[in-house]
Amino acid sequence: MSMRRALPLLHVAGAVLLTIAVAGPARAQSTGIAACDDFLQKYDTCVTSKLPEAQRATYKAQLDQTRKIWVDMAKNPSAKSTMEGTCKQTMDAIKASLQSFGCSF
Repeated sequence: MSMRRALPLLHVAGAVLLTIAVAGPARAQSTGIAACDDFLQKYDTCVTSKLPEAQRATYKAQLDQTRKIWVDMAKNPSAKSTMEGTCKQTMDAIKASLQSFGCSF
């Protein structure tokens, strides 16, 4: 391929990469409950910034599963009323286990 033909492709590829970098990762789905969303954000920050690379996938999978369960629970009005307490209890239980990695909640 000649340089003249390759140059437009390089511009398109650069524009796509710039768009991805500026947009950032997709925003995680909210539960609609402040205590739960706060915990999930802090947990995610801890996992991505403090945990060793070899352990991140396991913790990230747990985070994703917890988020999905909580988002589904929040759709049920009777479950939603108890979720704030559940999320606070979960944060208290998990934060102790993550302190050894230097995470603070």
